Amino acid sequence: MSAAGPGRDLTWRWLGRIAHATALAEQEARRDHILAGDDAAQAVLLCEHEPIITLGRSARPDHVLVDAAALAARGVALAQTERGGDVTYHGPGQLMIYPVVRARAGVVPLLAAVGAAIAELCAELGLPGVEFRRDPAGVWCGDRKLAACGLHLRRGVVVHGFALDVATPEEMWRLINPCGLGRPGTSIAAALAERGAPPPPPLPELAARLGPGLVARLV
Repeated sequence: MSAAGPGRDLTWRWLGRIAHATALAEQEARRDHILAGDDAAQAVLLCEHEPIITLGRSARPDHVLVDAAALAARGVALAQTERGGDVTYHGPGQLMIYPVVRARAGVVPLLAAVGAAIAELCAELGLPGVEFRRDPAGVWCGDRKLAACGLHLRRGVVVHGFALDVATPEEMWRLINPCGLGRPGTSIAAALAERGAPPPPPLPELAARLGPGLVARLV
């Protein structure tokens, strides 16, 4: 679960299903260590979250389409975050990708590197043509977004990351205007089904397949 490159020994870790706040605390603790000079704390953290809607720095509150009572009835939390971007949903069926690393080449190359690893995984699963785009930022399958992204940079070290939709229930996207796009994206499961291809494997297996590609591109 590690790879080495010039000036960096990078690992990836599968954290399982955990709360968004727990994952964020892990990222911030690692960033504190990195900023204190401990580059061994750099890691790509992969996990799945309990249901939550997060608002980025440019989020519009009206992009959450239901009130707090309706969210509570569904067991969906709501949190303001420091990441870039608008409103999105995280929950079961979604693979979270958190590269807690020094963005030595800059943020855009880092985003593109993660996007390339996702595209490679999708091609292996039977989804060719997936690509990272800068505007609107994310990983796209044709004209539908497959993974949202948003980072927070402090003194050259990033937290937050990508949310890859593997098999999110479609009804969860009706709670929001995702990323302000006015329409939901797609999932790996839905895109594969449209092609008559087998469904994706469970998230732990996907993480194990994606992790090495991520660290290879980020070292």
